[in-house]
Amino acid sequence: MKIVMVNKYYHPAGGPEEVVLRTSQRLESYGHTVIPFSMQHPRNLASKYEDYFVSPVDYNHHSKLPWNLVRTASRIVFNPQAKTKMERLINDVRPDVVHLHNIYHQLSPSILLPLKKHGIPVVMTLHDFKLLCPNYTFMRGEKPCEECSGKHFHRAVRHRCVKNSYLKSAVSALEMYVHRLGRFYTDMVDRFIALSRFSQQKLIQYGLPSEKVTYLPNCTDIPVCNTQPAHERYILFLGALSDKNGAFNLVKAMRHLPAVRLKMAGEGEQAPMIQNYIRENAMHNVELLGFITGRELERTMSDCEFLVFPSNCYHNCPMSVLQCFARGKPVIGSNLGSIPELVRNGVTGLLSEPGDETTLAEAILLLWQRPHMTGELGRNARKMVEREFSPDRHYSKLLEIYQELIRNRKSEDRRSGIAC
Repeated sequence: MKIVMVNKYYHPAGGPEEVVLRTSQRLESYGHTVIPFSMQHPRNLASKYEDYFVSPVDYNHHSKLPWNLVRTASRIVFNPQAKTKMERLINDVRPDVVHLHNIYHQLSPSILLPLKKHGIPVVMTLHDFKLLCPNYTFMRGEKPCEECSGKHFHRAVRHRCVKNSYLKSAVSALEMYVHRLGRFYTDMVDRFIALSRFSQQKLIQYGLPSEKVTYLPNCTDIPVCNTQPAHERYILFLGALSDKNGAFNLVKAMRHLPAVRLKMAGEGEQAPMIQNYIRENAMHNVELLGFITGRELERTMSDCEFLVFPSNCYHNCPMSVLQCFARGKPVIGSNLGSIPELVRNGVTGLLSEPGDETTLAEAILLLWQRPHMTGELGRNARKMVEREFSPDRHYSKLLEIYQELIRNRKSEDRRSGIAC
């Protein structure tokens, strides 16, 4: 089977990119041909298909000249170059199915037009809530917000929901109105993949056809558990240092836990504020590791006592949670959105109230002081991953989706031929 895998980044830039790259590798290991389609970037992995990649669109650092602002905004709404290059790729490789991931802004749904024209089945994994919310997250400030209700996007401009900017919020709202009115996604995507039951319900609640939304969570490799004792005891935060991940709330909670050591792996807009807070309060129990990957990341996850995931927004099956579960590590997570689907209170971890540093500190101290409980929850977490989130299970479910859509498209073609 020939599969075009579409994502705006073709390098390890975050959780979605990790999913894209690992899914591509897995499909190839089963004998399928995977063709990437992405945006040009100096950090991209090497690919013989890079000539088809689209020139960069930098939404965050564009020129402030009026003409360049208009040009950037127009490409975010509809990118003609992406449409042209997708048309050329289709003609050259003749794919059986196209799998979309994050295409917003840089690629845009312009690429859907040639796919529809050529009758190619389209699957789209929704890693966030961008189809319903201009800032992707259903979040305003530090709390969940559903005020736009999947259609009243002008409200995001009033609240400056995108980068705290009226201009960027207006561009995102315009983009979403155009795409919604043109029914780009609802009519041109054959199947949406929701990564959690919670997101599946929200997507249907705010307008996506229920028959097109399928639940298929992320998966993770399941390594051999490290049985060697760690050189030091610590807990781990893994992800962007941001409001949505509750990074600063966690650091404030750690001020009440001087005997507990925390390592924070990641970068983000809250890093300077966190560094200042640590310095001003003379906190010696919090260490900022910055962005880590590869063996260093593997070792850091394997040696930690447990992961803390104090999210303030509706995350969708976060990879960091699954990866720590697979290594026999329980998770303390927020009682919010899809997190309780993974962090089953008292079974695979503990839940705390989002934004509440007191209950977070209490949960951390409880697990820290009860290593036997930590071990039991970690074993339960690993068993759950083996049972529900294994790569083989994910592959078989994904292949079923591809094959069903291909069969449906062939049936439609036959009916069209008979009608003619």
